[in-house]
Amino acid sequence: MYLPVYAHPTTTVLVDDSDSFLRSLSFQLDPMMANKTFHDTTEALHWLRNSAPDSGVPLHVNFDMQNLPADQCNVALDLERIYRIAEQKQRFATPSVLVVDYSMPQMNGLEFCAAVAHLPCKKILFTGAADEKIAVSAFNRGLIDRYIKKSDDHALDLLEMEVAALQDSYFDGLSDTVRDMVTQHDYRFLCDPALAEVVREIKRTMGFIEHYIFPNPTGILFLDQHGKATLMVIETEQSMYAQYEIARDSDAPRSLLHALLERRVLAFFSDPFGDGMYNSSMAENWHRYCAAPRICEGKETYYWALFDLPAHYFDKRPHTYAQFLQELQPEIIAA
Repeated sequence: MYLPVYAHPTTTVLVDDSDSFLRSLSFQLDPMMANKTFHDTTEALHWLRNSAPDSGVPLHVNFDMQNLPADQCNVALDLERIYRIAEQKQRFATPSVLVVDYSMPQMNGLEFCAAVAHLPCKKILFTGAADEKIAVSAFNRGLIDRYIKKSDDHALDLLEMEVAALQDSYFDGLSDTVRDMVTQHDYRFLCDPALAEVVREIKRTMGFIEHYIFPNPTGILFLDQHGKATLMVIETEQSMYAQYEIARDSDAPRSLLHALLERRVLAFFSDPFGDGMYNSSMAENWHRYCAAPRICEGKETYYWALFDLPAHYFDKRPHTYAQFLQELQPEIIAA
């Protein structure tokens, strides 16, 4: 599976006409899985239609090309806007997965899913009423993505597993356009299974819950639930040599040049107002900008290392998932 260009926790929307069932289900779900409940389908539809995000794809037509036919326009990609999604407080409220009951008085679950078919949300029919034929027909028509019976053994565990899988699928779908563009250049690793698995393993073992491709230097920005930002710098043989050439042309110390040329260090020159590359002011303390690279052998050889990301890379401190969950608690209790 390819890596999405970004992913962060989202909100699972639960729709069922039984308020008591919703309370019980919401209480039993993993507390790290944010959810919002509705027992009224009209209210749920209104909220979804007003909460679904725009495409979010950071593309724009160059200003001086606007009077040309569409097939002759230059399209620019603003990569910095991707990691700055982390500055948006409401990113966690994005509805990515809907869990919908089938038998409801105002409209049934499939009618509800049809009413929001234009939204990018993934849909699970979670019910004790619909039979297999109804579910299979709905799946074949593209109305739902999964079907789970409330009476199934381990139904709750299965629901959590499917929600997590569909959240991944949600971001994968959002990434298609941008990923197709950036993998033609410096982000080929997004479509390399070996490096993609390294990224997933880092997220699993280090507790990171968000990731975003990063523009300069090329890599992946991780955030944990408390907003700690860590940058995974990813270099290829070509880009490692480019770092060496820039340092050489800037009269870097011989010790740094040898270390870069021999692939003993991977550098992240992170001073404010810099461009991520070496400059002469770093000559005496270049070691503090470097780490020993780890190697991933995929479709090509990748060198990577993790660095703390300085705060100056953000215009404002990211709102954390821990804060979002804490703020969500009064709303859940009131419901």
